[in-house]
Amino acid sequence: MNPHADFARLLVSVSHRLYERGFVTATDGNVSTRLPNGNILATPTSMNKGSVTEPDLVELAPDGSPVSKGRRASSEIRMHLFIYRERPDVQAVVHAHPTYATGFAAAGIGLTEPVFPEVVVGLGRIPLAPYATPTTHEVAESIAPFVKEAHAILLSNHGVVTYGKSLDDAYYKMEKVEHAAHMLFVARMLGGERVLNGEQVSKLLSAAGK
Repeated sequence: MNPHADFARLLVSVSHRLYERGFVTATDGNVSTRLPNGNILATPTSMNKGSVTEPDLVELAPDGSPVSKGRRASSEIRMHLFIYRERPDVQAVVHAHPTYATGFAAAGIGLTEPVFPEVVVGLGRIPLAPYATPTTHEVAESIAPFVKEAHAILLSNHGVVTYGKSLDDAYYKMEKVEHAAHMLFVARMLGGERVLNGEQVSKLLSAAGK
């Protein structure tokens, strides 16, 4: 019996949801989770996330060296490994290219103002990392200033990365980032968002027990 079967099933489920929601197309995006043995289970390179199955998944040691035979992990696994090293509390990482959030990233606009109560409480500031060449060490360097405090980061001209205590948590954060970006886009089409003031934010965080 595969000791990681539950993790594999959920990783496949998240991959399929990303594709079904249109957060990735073609072979874009990647998903990973930290296993109980400390290794990382990840989606393979050059494969549509809507087509990923459990045998396609790749197990890696924490340093990125392959444990399983078969497919290779995405070259963007370096970003995932960096997040796991910097955040011992993180158990899963999702990278995708949702339309509205990636549009903000391409326009050089972070989602850092307090506009939506659910985002303030659930995610906080969503910063914009400077442009870095995908698949290179530059990506880790670009997110380094934000990774310890943020739960989601926009990647300039590239997409979004979210991470959390589980695969579902990391995925739902991706949903929330895209929903917030979509709503903010609409607000700006209607004349502009109304930012919550300091007192409103303090009351909101207090009510949420933060």
